[in-house]
Amino acid sequence: MTIRSRVLCAFKVSSRLRLKLKVPESNIRDTKMTDAATLEKLEAAFATLQGQESKSLLKKYLTKEIFDKLKTKVTSFNSSLLDVIQSGVANPDSGVGIYAPDAESYSVFADLFDPIIEDYHGGFKPTDKHPAKDWGDVSTLGNLDPTGEYVISTRVRCGRSMEGYPFNPCLTEAQYKEMEEKVSSTLSGLSGELAGKFYPLTGMSKETQQQLIDDHFLFKEGDRFLQAANACRFWPTGRGIYHNDNKTFLVWCNEEDHLRLISMQMGGDLGEVYRRLVTAVNDIEKRIPFSHHDRLGFLTFCPTNLGTTVRASVHIKVPKLAANKAKLEEVASKFNLQVRGTRGEHTEAEGGIYDISNKRRMGLTEYEAVKEMSDGITELIKIEQELK
Repeated sequence: MTIRSRVLCAFKVSSRLRLKLKVPESNIRDTKMTDAATLEKLEAAFATLQGQESKSLLKKYLTKEIFDKLKTKVTSFNSSLLDVIQSGVANPDSGVGIYAPDAESYSVFADLFDPIIEDYHGGFKPTDKHPAKDWGDVSTLGNLDPTGEYVISTRVRCGRSMEGYPFNPCLTEAQYKEMEEKVSSTLSGLSGELAGKFYPLTGMSKETQQQLIDDHFLFKEGDRFLQAANACRFWPTGRGIYHNDNKTFLVWCNEEDHLRLISMQMGGDLGEVYRRLVTAVNDIEKRIPFSHHDRLGFLTFCPTNLGTTVRASVHIKVPKLAANKAKLEEVASKFNLQVRGTRGEHTEAEGGIYDISNKRRMGLTEYEAVKEMSDGITELIKIEQELK
């Protein structure tokens, strides 16, 4: 067997092994190229992107030179540059505009992913390496708003991808079913405050559906950014939601990422919310192997969620700062925070209530990401109190 044959065989083992192989892409890619029909669609997509008014990172970094360099490349899952950029082209109001249809895309299309990752994650360069997982001392985080005057609710979540499976656009219907079964059986083994029930979307009763909607738990088909990225195939097969009995711990199965693990509760007790998430993740990862990359950290469908994958957020009411949006954005930027509307990305603030979270997820530990959010929210509350 030739060296190339051995490499190609090794590439079929798992997404994790593929990413860890120290083999130049040129040694693998020269036997597989974008087909003529896809190439024609790519040229049309690039022309559309160039003619759009867009502030997306895709528009910023997909130059003609990079486009020409990447347009003929494909991954071993047959993912092309079109799969990477199609959501951003269809939605010019995207902030980022690209997704990784499979983990290998981060290597094959690195000339586009790397500058976008560096821009979004506060200077995480192609030569940088994400640090090892470190949840830190959970006892050092406390209540952000003991009086309950400002913080309405607190939420910390992380994403995980199951080792050996591609991301949503490349999953088969059989793989969706297989993954759901693994997740359901694994979560049924959780105990204590994490104990609860898994609700598959397939065959869900209207009563259960309405209850999950009322609890603000249920994710729905129809997100236009995910639809355009071809991430909603075979819906609702393989999708489901788990929550504990207290409704403070939640797992989404195959919405955007394979798994979204979420800890949340009313009020500002970040310490309790964070501790619960750390306990859950440590328990679940003993049972399910997750995809991890030496340089990029934990692997996710969207490059904004790489690294720690941690998003710590609060719904916070700061009416005085809301009247001075420039000041709010200034403080948020200082602490690398992202300010969103009440209902998340692409929404407006309702009644001066904002969703504010850490933005950086790469180049720092899980604890540092959450601490950054904690420090920023503390400063925002202080400023709100001082404003007349």
